[in-house]
Amino acid sequence: MSFARCLASVAFALGTLAAPARAQTWPASTIRMVVPYPAGGATDAFARLIAGKLGDQMNVPVIIDNKAGAGGNLGTNFVAKAAPDGYTVLFNINGHAISPALYKSLPYDADKDFLRVTQLVATTSALVVVPTLPVKNLQELIAYVGANPGNLNYGSTGVGNSLHLVMEMLKHETGMDIQMVPFRGDGPLFAAMFGGEVQLAIVSLVTAKAHIDSGALRAIGVSTASRAASLPDVPTIAEQGVPGFDVPGWMGLFVPAGTPRPIIERLWKESQKALAAPDVGPILQNLGLEPVGSSPEDFDRRYFSDRAKFQQVVKDANIPLQD
Repeated sequence: MSFARCLASVAFALGTLAAPARAQTWPASTIRMVVPYPAGGATDAFARLIAGKLGDQMNVPVIIDNKAGAGGNLGTNFVAKAAPDGYTVLFNINGHAISPALYKSLPYDADKDFLRVTQLVATTSALVVVPTLPVKNLQELIAYVGANPGNLNYGSTGVGNSLHLVMEMLKHETGMDIQMVPFRGDGPLFAAMFGGEVQLAIVSLVTAKAHIDSGALRAIGVSTASRAASLPDVPTIAEQGVPGFDVPGWMGLFVPAGTPRPIIERLWKESQKALAAPDVGPILQNLGLEPVGSSPEDFDRRYFSDRAKFQQVVKDANIPLQD
């Protein structure tokens, strides 16, 4: 064997030994948790809660890095290109499963460039109407829309996001003729509802619960298979004549492909511990979040199931592919 080939063989052997060694000592320094959305929102707030718990448990700083832009794709791409060493983690929502169906092209492969670590929580969305709309449940809404086709508008916080697609799924299942009006965020959407510009919307309980509790909005259905613990008197959409309607959202952790399995399992177990902390449960309930802490395998199944579901919704709703 030549000297050069011998050196190459030694280098390869050392490299294969180094990865397990690094995994065994992880974490030894600061972990960067990338949130691909602006600071200050509900997603960011929950990410900071989890990051703080993980940092305390593992005795290393876990810092939040908000890399907003391009509908979440800027920060997501940053993590896709990061070293697979466990020190760069992506905190993302179920929009991660929508982007491949919504965009003409992405600078990363959402399926192959990431490994799924755990679904941290399930999120619930609610169908809400303004109090002046004379409907108290989904069947009354369907009847009202039938009598006033094309006269109602629903608000959405962007073309192709999960809440837009949930409403389009509901329209497809019920045949309701209502028009979408896009807004740049929850604040403008709620302002438009209070001002009468739009009459209904599918909204996250994380941001809408206070408005429902105050009576500014009326919740007439939730999008999940079971009623929300924070809104026990509001029936599910499935209960109201749309059997099988179950579209929970989620927030979860991802790491770059190639990250060692021991690191993934440690991050998953630490996440479960964080979610089970006594002071976390009341916060989650108040936000309308359900703790999950699923295994990487279960999160894989959830991700690819949602991926296929949303791809079909985009097709059925004729939503144009975004640049």
